[in-house]
Amino acid sequence: MVSSLWLVAISIGTAQVFIPAAAAQQSTPPSSVFLNASDTGLTSPAPKKSAVVLTPEMRGDIFMAEKRFQEAAEMYRENSKGSAVMLNKTGIAYHQMLQLNLAERYYRQALRTDPKYSEAVNNLGTIYYAKKSYRRAINEYKKALRMSPEAASVWSNLAMAYFSRNDEVHAQEAFRTALRLDPEVFETRSTQGVLLQERSVAERGKFHYYLAHTYAQAGRIDLALQNIRKALEEGYKERKKIQEDPAFASLRELPEFKELMASEPRVL
Repeated sequence: MVSSLWLVAISIGTAQVFIPAAAAQQSTPPSSVFLNASDTGLTSPAPKKSAVVLTPEMRGDIFMAEKRFQEAAEMYRENSKGSAVMLNKTGIAYHQMLQLNLAERYYRQALRTDPKYSEAVNNLGTIYYAKKSYRRAINEYKKALRMSPEAASVWSNLAMAYFSRNDEVHAQEAFRTALRLDPEVFETRSTQGVLLQERSVAERGKFHYYLAHTYAQAGRIDLALQNIRKALEEGYKERKKIQEDPAFASLRELPEFKELMASEPRVL
């Protein structure tokens, strides 16, 4: 059973959607503003602001932000009109509801509309990942990266897929590339249109160990320590491996590292 989904624009289970500023302002009607008239001392109202018109896509985004996924799916679907973006968002809404077959259908429709839409290719990869078809997921992520080679979120997904196949060499390489392209990629929950796949409970500890390894190699000590702590909290048991890992050589004499290594193992 999946625990959470990281989307980089939208994530399963913990969705985040960026609402356009205009939409956010719509909920609070502009108040009247009075200006001093220079000659008479009288006041006159400022020109009224024109009303913000919410598009169907903006309404769907608001539903997503409110986790009203069924309503979002209907709004996107009914107003897609052959738009790859709207079809992709329809798939994301169904993905949020764990209706993977429906999500896949709309991702494929988006790709039929625009075969070079890398976000939909990535999201199709997350379907395969959720179904534990990691090889197919890797193929989709590589395809998406041929279209958008600078997409840190897709590199992150590729790393996780390699990680799930116990391919540590390629996983570390993909982790490092994702971090180089976006230093905050692993700290950010979502970015518009791209799903970051879920991690099962069993994977979390190992994931945070690999992430700590990547941050340590990049010289980001605080984040390395933070992820070592998270790895241990999630039940990662190979403390000896942490202590002997060359990537953590610069951490070994730090009080925080020693404290973590001396802490009691978590009982799951």
